[in-house]
Amino acid sequence: MRTTRRARTGLALVVAAATTIPVLGLGSSASAASGYDRTSTKEATRVDRVKTPKLAWFDCEALFGSPGAECSTATLPLDYDKPKGATTDVAVLRIKAAKPKQKIGTLFLNPGGPGGSGVGIAAAAPFFLSPALLDRFDIVGFDPRGTNFSDNVRCWPNFGAQSKDLAGLNIAFPVGNKENAAAVKSAKAWGKACSTTGRPLSASMSTAEVARDMDVLRRAVGDKKLNFLGFSYGTYLGQAYANMFPDRVRSVVIDGVLDPVGWAGTPKTAGVPQTARIKSGEGADKALHEILARCDKAGPDFCALAGVGDPQTEFDKLVAKAKKAPIEIVDPLDPTFSVTVTYADIYGILLGSLYDPFFGYSDIDFFLTAAVTGSLPAATAEQRAAAVKTVRAVKAKAAAKSKKATVTAAQRKAFGGYAFPYDNSPEAFAAVLCTDGLNPKSAANWPAYSAAAAKKAPGFGPLWTWGSAQCASNTWTAQDEDRYAGPFTRRTVKPVLVVGNFYDPATNYAGAVAASKLLPNSRLLSSDSFGHTAYGTSECVTAGVDNYLLTGALPARGTLCVGPQPFADPLAPPAAAKVQGVSPQAPMPSSKATPSTRSGAKPAPIAPFVPGGLS
Repeated sequence: MRTTRRARTGLALVVAAATTIPVLGLGSSASAASGYDRTSTKEATRVDRVKTPKLAWFDCEALFGSPGAECSTATLPLDYDKPKGATTDVAVLRIKAAKPKQKIGTLFLNPGGPGGSGVGIAAAAPFFLSPALLDRFDIVGFDPRGTNFSDNVRCWPNFGAQSKDLAGLNIAFPVGNKENAAAVKSAKAWGKACSTTGRPLSASMSTAEVARDMDVLRRAVGDKKLNFLGFSYGTYLGQAYANMFPDRVRSVVIDGVLDPVGWAGTPKTAGVPQTARIKSGEGADKALHEILARCDKAGPDFCALAGVGDPQTEFDKLVAKAKKAPIEIVDPLDPTFSVTVTYADIYGILLGSLYDPFFGYSDIDFFLTAAVTGSLPAATAEQRAAAVKTVRAVKAKAAAKSKKATVTAAQRKAFGGYAFPYDNSPEAFAAVLCTDGLNPKSAANWPAYSAAAAKKAPGFGPLWTWGSAQCASNTWTAQDEDRYAGPFTRRTVKPVLVVGNFYDPATNYAGAVAASKLLPNSRLLSSDSFGHTAYGTSECVTAGVDNYLLTGALPARGTLCVGPQPFADPLAPPAAAKVQGVSPQAPMPSSKATPSTRSGAKPAPIAPFVPGGLS
């Protein structure tokens, strides 16, 4: 999730089973001889009766700037219970294996979101995947139904109507009665719009439907078993697939893992908002306070905030001050520049920085030093220019999103009747979230849920909790009767690799632990690192994932990797840092200095998906 609400809007054999255990319409049977569960007869029938799409690939390299990129679309059932009924088109992108004679198969990618572009992450694969994976796999990504280049879900007639309805949620999170009332009003409008205008697609976008789409696409690319690498929300897609089709797995990696039971909910937890159940707020709070503690330990030569005072004390004082009135930050060298940040802004900005595994701590040091002192720290011209540009961009983006759209009749006509180009990222995010999981009945109760979350994770708890207010069940009524709600304990024919890092601010490390305990045939790979997701942050994690995908061999049980650590390098230049109190970005670790290439460079980390909620 991001600083603003809109930015947050920041988962082929038919088996003859001996017995079937019905669970929410899905069943599974385990073969004692084989030692793994089988796809239920009902689920196999749903998917296998769909005719295999013929993917007509065309060159789309120029569109995405990715060498060798090919694109296609697949027409798939809107409802798998009605295979000859309405359909939806899904966009697909492929980059062929560099060494086709040594090809293992196809590796499907998903970047998260919900609502992230699988097409986009596949196009970016040459810049972050290891050369060995690019050599041995066709890389394929598809945009989940309703999103991006696939047929779009749309809950409003035009951008103006969308903007007006969502105006109360264009903040990190509401504070006070007035903002709470506006947020509740927008949440209700959002739920109603997607449950009326957004139908039927809004009721057919659960992760289970995307998993079914992926199984059909697996067949379309000629693979007998699935290879999958999913990040953030994409880990829920990986878990759904592994549990729905446990005998169709060759290799599944989930990195930055959602607790599947928390995401889906149970009758006992339905009274807790979905985005509170997954404990993202607690994860972000843990990461921030660890960084503040590391800052204090490192001292002012490594962390500028430590030169102002005790980092935790200074942060607490800043928050207390911001609760009373917005904080103004000025530029001592440019009297025309000043920026104000609210109490909620502070947490929105910090969360965005916490996503970055390499430079997030440095950005936090710079921002908090500026906010505590009320002045941008002095620095070199290059550092100052970059800092001013970043802060201005954040505030400009927030201000632009908070303005209500006003459109004249002439403008509407010029845009073919629509109020400017339409961005469906709010719908794409919410239609997955709200059809996947159970939520409380009334959006009017979200201020109380937010207050409860604030006790567990001040600031971050409310920010995450408000992410699901539109899903209140008495206004969001577009439900998918074929969503997957468990169990998440199927034994897959091949193991699942679960990757989690200790200080992930979006997908709490506890989610990875929970998923690994639920999946009987899985292995947990842990990383002592910061940021969101772990692939590409250390040789240890990257090699563990790559080797598993290539050979099926799991990392040793109990493996703990170590990624970049905060404040490991002194502020540069050291002499200037002591005098000027600047905290420039630390140098990029040498093993991550360049994007992955086929010549053998190490992979860069996954960049968080900008429009989506979790990734």
